[in-house]
Amino acid sequence: MTSRERVLNLLEGRPSDRLPLMPITMMFAADQAGIKYGDYARDHRLLGQAQLVTAEKYQLDYVSVISDPAREAADCGAAIQYFPDQPPGLDEQRALLGDKTVLARLRIPDPLAAGRMKDRVDGVAWLKNRVGNDLLLEGWIEGPCAEAADLRGINNLMTDFFDDPGFVRALFDFVLEMELQFARVQIQAGADIIGLGDAAASLVGPKVYAEFVLPYEKKMVDAIHAMGAKVRLHICGNTRRILEGMGSLGTDLVDLDLAPVSEGRQKMGPDQVILGNAHPVHDIKNGTPESIAATLAECHRQAGPRFIVGAGCEIPRGTPHANMMAMTEFALGRKP
Repeated sequence: MTSRERVLNLLEGRPSDRLPLMPITMMFAADQAGIKYGDYARDHRLLGQAQLVTAEKYQLDYVSVISDPAREAADCGAAIQYFPDQPPGLDEQRALLGDKTVLARLRIPDPLAAGRMKDRVDGVAWLKNRVGNDLLLEGWIEGPCAEAADLRGINNLMTDFFDDPGFVRALFDFVLEMELQFARVQIQAGADIIGLGDAAASLVGPKVYAEFVLPYEKKMVDAIHAMGAKVRLHICGNTRRILEGMGSLGTDLVDLDLAPVSEGRQKMGPDQVILGNAHPVHDIKNGTPESIAATLAECHRQAGPRFIVGAGCEIPRGTPHANMMAMTEFALGRKP
């Protein structure tokens, strides 16, 4: 069974030979390949090389083009700060939509024009050419709340939900169309699954999530499914208050970060595939192979058979080799 078959079988409810292994690796992957992270995030070939090195070294079942949340915003014209060995960052003080009237003039960038979105699409094609059908290939887009925060500024957006809900919906409409165009070209380039990262959604309460965020996430999920790809939902942070809504989206895979797996299973139902929620720092980076195996075993127990091995969020830079191998050994069914 190939890694791609292993993941797809589990997602689709068919027998799989073992638990799939799909931890998020970005800075960790760059370090494995000896690549500065600034170069990793700006050159799809270096990103792809690092993903392949990491997948082979730790027997991961997939590769991904995730790198940072600033690609779409950069192509829209947002102010981005670049660093030699850290992820690119958005300049909150100079948010593109700090002036809300700019939205009426903003145009959706062509994801196949020269820019950071095109570099990600090229990354999908580059990796597809090398992994074929052996590894699952993951594309990535930002969710409605996360991308709106990138364009408007997180603090501004949080007050807009109450002060100007009409603007929020107009902004979400813009984001929805942009992200679906971005997802489509990644799928056409070979992505099997699209990661939908909506980190800012963990900062809103259940009422705001249900009224504003969930309907747009649902539109994204349904549209990506119609394009023929799977969907992985990743919302960083504590999502305990919105788990039921997340479970209603119909995504193929949900990452749990700070929300207990037992609560995720209870509120999202028996069929939802869950990844997580080993804490990336406390459990994975600072743990021992024995403690990591115990943590993952407990996550698996709480999740049941619909489970994929991974941490709640990105594997941190500096995670010891033995600790990362402990995740591999657990997925392979071996004891430390």
